[in-house]
Amino acid sequence: MIIHSASFIRSSTSIEQCPEPVKPEFAFIGRSNVGKSSLINMLTGFTRLAKTSGNPGKTRTINHFLINEDWFLVDLPGYGYAKVSSGMREKWVKSAELYILKRETLACLFVLLDSRHEPQKSDLAFMEFLGINQVPFVRVFTKTDKITRNALEKTIHAHNNALLKVWETLPPSFISSSVKRSGREEILAFIEETIKNFSNR
Repeated sequence: MIIHSASFIRSSTSIEQCPEPVKPEFAFIGRSNVGKSSLINMLTGFTRLAKTSGNPGKTRTINHFLINEDWFLVDLPGYGYAKVSSGMREKWVKSAELYILKRETLACLFVLLDSRHEPQKSDLAFMEFLGINQVPFVRVFTKTDKITRNALEKTIHAHNNALLKVWETLPPSFISSSVKRSGREEILAFIEETIKNFSNR
């Protein structure tokens, strides 16, 4: 897939405020500081599309970006650490949860995982939540440029073993680096194929 255009459409604090559900949507979510904005910018080729920050918890709304006038890329609030009150953080989580469960045009959810870390309880619990609710998702291991190939293989193996304790099969996975731009073609090809299947439903 070649990205010809990418434009910010709207920030929403609830699913009711989101754009009309008429195009397939691919949402990105992960723990705070997992590299979500950097990945989005790398995938689209527009370096300032999603705002990056050194402070975890920067994304606080459901952000829709229209790609190629054909599909939406959706930047969801991260879960985990953020320097805000527990009440505010709970509000973000609730809005993202309702979007994930109720948005009929959500074609796939990309769950970002920091490749430098062992499986985290919050990530495993979140993916179990997706499985129980039959939400289609894939995993993206980020920041792979920061570790060796051997360390990456060990991390992925640990994540797979953790999932297989409760899952019969593993979800699709991608490895990426926003610095080296690795994983871009594979992820965009997956999105392109998913759009075709989504349109034929």
